[in-house]
Amino acid sequence: MYIEGVREQNRRILSKTITLIESSRPDHQELARKIVDQLLPHTGKAVRLGITGVPGVGKSTFIESLGMLLVEKGHRVAVLAVDPSSSRSGGSVMADKTRMERLAVEENAFIRPSPSGGTLGGVARKTRETMLVCEAADFDVIIVETVGVGQSETTVASMVDFFLVLMLSGAGDELQGIKRGVLELADAIAITKADGDNIEKAKKAAKIYETALHMLQPASPSWDPPVLTCSALEMNGIVEIWQTVINYHKQSAASGELKQKRQKQALAWLWSLIDDGLRKRFDTNPEIKKRLDRITRAVEKGETSPTLAADKLLFFLDNYRAV
Repeated sequence: MYIEGVREQNRRILSKTITLIESSRPDHQELARKIVDQLLPHTGKAVRLGITGVPGVGKSTFIESLGMLLVEKGHRVAVLAVDPSSSRSGGSVMADKTRMERLAVEENAFIRPSPSGGTLGGVARKTRETMLVCEAADFDVIIVETVGVGQSETTVASMVDFFLVLMLSGAGDELQGIKRGVLELADAIAITKADGDNIEKAKKAAKIYETALHMLQPASPSWDPPVLTCSALEMNGIVEIWQTVINYHKQSAASGELKQKRQKQALAWLWSLIDDGLRKRFDTNPEIKKRLDRITRAVEKGETSPTLAADKLLFFLDNYRAV
């Protein structure tokens, strides 16, 4: 039912499949893994675009304007969110869905939050699997939005083809509070709200960011990240930003860089799942739990080194499973 429903672009089945992926029940997780694995041959053809931005940058307005442009061009667009705070606050993407009123009602658009389950790793796994399911449902543009802060930008950049950083102009020192790591991840920077009296400020901010990018190592050795300006309200610069994404995608696909990038991302995902699974085994293994408190206290007191403690626990887990 799930496989056929997703492939037939049944929105109700698509939503149920994603809900299954987000469930923490072991039986749901087992079924979700089987579904994603069977859908895998039908994935990989979409453009995967990651978008982040500082608070107040107008991210929702930008994504809706871009989404509407793409739908009008005949694309099928899925908007997903990585939000490590959603388990506490409900996640701003729920409000985004109401703010993106035009895009939300489009037949060829799909907006979905990704609740974290309390950890960024949980968000990443659910969002990656949701992305694959949406691709199997023939959405050809997947927009992954980072709602949270900190490590979420790195997480989103590790699952997309192109990472777009939205920035504001006219907010004092444009570089103040901007993490070097985020700029290093950027495949392009877009200065938003470049309209009315703000146009000149946006151009000035673009020059500052261009200078900053020249001092950083680009994410791709064959691509120099451009700095663009746009107005989502007036639809100025949105076409140019999308064309930049397409140019990068075509260039990296032709050179083989896109294939290599996705292969590395898949392997990185594999090892992150192994790390998460190993931690879960530690938390649920009754024999290890007996020893864990004693060993962690010994590490805290400096009575044993973290290296030796880790070796003991790993060795015990290996022997315990071998019995």
